Amino acid sequence: MLESLKRPVVVTASINLNIVALTGMGLLSRLWCLSYPRAVVFDEVYYGQYISFYMNRVFFLDDSGPPFGHMLLALGGYLGGFDGNFLWNRIGAEYTSDVPVWALRLLPALAGALSVPMGYQIVSELQFSHCTAMGAALLLLIENALVTQSRLMLLESPLIFFNLLAVLSYLKFFNSQKHSPFSPHWWFWLMLTGVACACAVGIKYMGIFTYLLVLGIAAVHAWHLIGDRTLSNVCVLCHLLARVMALLATPVTLYLLFFRVHLALLCRSGPHDQIMSSAFQASLEGGLARITEGQPLEVAFGSQVTLRNVFGKPLPCWLHSHQNTYPMIYENGRGSSHQQQVTCYPFKDVNNWWIIKDPGRHQLEVSSPPRPVRHGDVVQLVHGMSTRLLNTHNVAAPLSPHAQEVSCYVDYNISMPAQNLWRLDIVNRQSDRDTWKTILSAVRFVHLNTSAVLKLSGAHLPDWGFHQLEVVGEKLSRGHHESMAWNVEEHRYGTSQEQRDRELELHAPTHVDVSRNLSFMARFLELQWRMLTLRGEDTEHKYSSTPLDWVTLDTSIAYWLHPRTSAQIHLLGNIVIWASASLATAACVLLFLWYLLRRRRDIRDLPEDVWLRWALAGTLCTGGWALNYLPFFLMEKTLFLYHYLPALTFQLLLLPLLLQHVYDHLCRSRLQRHLFSALVIAWYSAACHVSNMLRPLTYGDRSLSPGELLALRWRDSWDIPIRNS
Repeated sequence: MLESLKRPVVVTASINLNIVALTGMGLLSRLWCLSYPRAVVFDEVYYGQYISFYMNRVFFLDDSGPPFGHMLLALGGYLGGFDGNFLWNRIGAEYTSDVPVWALRLLPALAGALSVPMGYQIVSELQFSHCTAMGAALLLLIENALVTQSRLMLLESPLIFFNLLAVLSYLKFFNSQKHSPFSPHWWFWLMLTGVACACAVGIKYMGIFTYLLVLGIAAVHAWHLIGDRTLSNVCVLCHLLARVMALLATPVTLYLLFFRVHLALLCRSGPHDQIMSSAFQASLEGGLARITEGQPLEVAFGSQVTLRNVFGKPLPCWLHSHQNTYPMIYENGRGSSHQQQVTCYPFKDVNNWWIIKDPGRHQLEVSSPPRPVRHGDVVQLVHGMSTRLLNTHNVAAPLSPHAQEVSCYVDYNISMPAQNLWRLDIVNRQSDRDTWKTILSAVRFVHLNTSAVLKLSGAHLPDWGFHQLEVVGEKLSRGHHESMAWNVEEHRYGTSQEQRDRELELHAPTHVDVSRNLSFMARFLELQWRMLTLRGEDTEHKYSSTPLDWVTLDTSIAYWLHPRTSAQIHLLGNIVIWASASLATAACVLLFLWYLLRRRRDIRDLPEDVWLRWALAGTLCTGGWALNYLPFFLMEKTLFLYHYLPALTFQLLLLPLLLQHVYDHLCRSRLQRHLFSALVIAWYSAACHVSNMLRPLTYGDRSLSPGELLALRWRDSWDIPIRNS
């Protein structure tokens, strides 16, 4: 023991200088003059707003993806001391001196820089040469579109980083499987695979494509593992359970954790509240929570309520009525009941208040003790300000003639009796004796005489209806739809017997303290559903494009233009690299099919170990490209060139692999190999030259003359503005 203490402690480390050099070059290319330009660049105008919301802890909803990516950007702002006080109102707006631009753009830039050595390691783990790995890393380093996207406050760079990390981690796990299963090294890379997949999905939903790629390859490897007769049944079961835990349970847990942190941070009411349910809104500080604080929980006969439509589309709105009546004759010649209009109004208003009346009694106030309304009870809904009862009858609705008109009944002393009885149906009830609860209960009103269901049609009424939303009685209802469900949002127990006193009461704030905190899972499920179903207006954008435009690089995006000079930043790819990558993908698919056909004829062109290595590399890179590209043909959304970048990354990994395969197995003589090597060097030189030519449009740090700009407009479809000085 004493002898060992006398000897010096020696630590031996193995450092790959290639990785060190690539990391340094990646950092230099992404971090150089990172705070330039000090202006809002393209989609920074959107992501900046979300960062400000995080800084002020204000709730927001973004349908583009889960919150992890937004939280990463907000972390950069937090570390830089950003207080969120900047008006993100237009592209090109100059940042004020207190906005830490460098810190806000730092994490995407680091992700882009570290993707370069990660590409090198992926190719090395696929058992290709270090020269090939350096070639793949060089393509990731010099590709102009990747450089541009990673130097801004955008999410594609972190997405690509975690895509590559997931692939690299799985390959390291797979290679360690052969010699050290269940070792700490083996567990580390397996768990890191699941973590990286969760982070990729947590940044953008596009990350699920790479996650499916990793799951698919892991499933094939697990299938081969099951057939390995050298392993015991217990060992195989342990292998499968480890993969399920790391690749399924861990990503799901982390995905939930992202939302847990997101909802914990965004605890205050914000501009997107009305998209959410009343219960969700009431769980936020301020806003509806301030209005509804202390409301009675159970709705009783005599309760004064506002009824919000659960569907909330096309706009969140409340059941509403006013003194105006339906026109006697509509523009199309159809007639109406000429009774008081009932609509759905997208703003808070005193005319949104209704009183829940017991049909067997005349009182419009809550008795003592209150008599709660239960599922199946028959009620009348009295409009608070006009005291008229909600009514429907066999008259066609103004804009939905297949449905019944809904009105507040006006007795014109003609042969049209009131039909104002409604049966309460609690949709989310636990039992048939459930009571109607404020905010928590989603209810339907079923008309007793006609079985029609009170429903928001979503159509906007014309001028005579003040462009409010149409409410109808849907008689031929096939199943349940959220547009038929309503929930009580504001609620008080009415105490006034006289109408004048009641009107004053309707204007007064609510009171009595009842806590209604939603569980995390309830908030998560609602938020996730809204994110998946919320669709904004898909307007055609000046720089939108189609997936076919991406492959041929037939499009570009002008990210930023200097207000005084001709300096500008464009999302523009290296045309040499993009064209070669597309050709390499097609060649790889054809070559793979050729090998398969010849193997079917029992002709083995490649040794078995080479074939397995080639099949894994081709499946990984081609599959990664296809999964990250082809689904966009099915998407009905506005698409941009940057959506192609994750798919392009897999092509950049594939291209050097194909070049080495051609060199090793298709070039038969030394002369062919020398000629092929010369062509590859010339091709790389051309790619570097084009990258350098496009550099002013990548960094935007140099003003170009009209002639120089015109010389860079290699395609007529490239939108490069030319200013005559």
